[in-house]
Amino acid sequence: MSTSTFPLQPLHLKNELISLIPLKQSDFERLYQVASDPELWAQHPNKNRYQRPVFENFFKGAIESGGAFLILDEHEQPIGSSRFYDFNPTESSILIGYTFLAKSCWGIGYNNALKKLMLDYAFQSVDQVIFHVGSTNIPSQKAMAKLGAIKSSEIEVAYYGEPVRKNIVYHINKMDWNKASEII
Repeated sequence: MSTSTFPLQPLHLKNELISLIPLKQSDFERLYQVASDPELWAQHPNKNRYQRPVFENFFKGAIESGGAFLILDEHEQPIGSSRFYDFNPTESSILIGYTFLAKSCWGIGYNNALKKLMLDYAFQSVDQVIFHVGSTNIPSQKAMAKLGAIKSSEIEVAYYGEPVRKNIVYHINKMDWNKASEII
């Protein structure tokens, strides 16, 4: 049974590969070192997020969201960010998104470890998790399919202070996740 609250920023989530800690203003420089790689954003709807002023806006939105995390690898080095947002107690849902990982972490289990950690935490309080994935971000769409997420619609999303972009909406419900997580 779900509760009517959802703590967006638990103090620490951890598994064997990554740790998530609440994002703080003082994390800007070390996170920007990861985000300043143009290849990270090549498939993303906002391809210029590697530019410092654009990333400053993204980071400001992350801090203001109250649900953003700094992702640390097993050596406690920053490798990216993700967040919980738009908790809806009536629908018993939360969104996970605004995720990026260092290129060195692509395709070797970090994204899967991240999503599993966040989904396991979310499903302690909600019945459904929703993701918005850029319509041009094919690698992220494939990752959603691997997690067992269901494509439900396409919408336009206005990222914090950025232009509106077409996104695909995916969702995973708690019962399906419980079955899928046994396999993953």
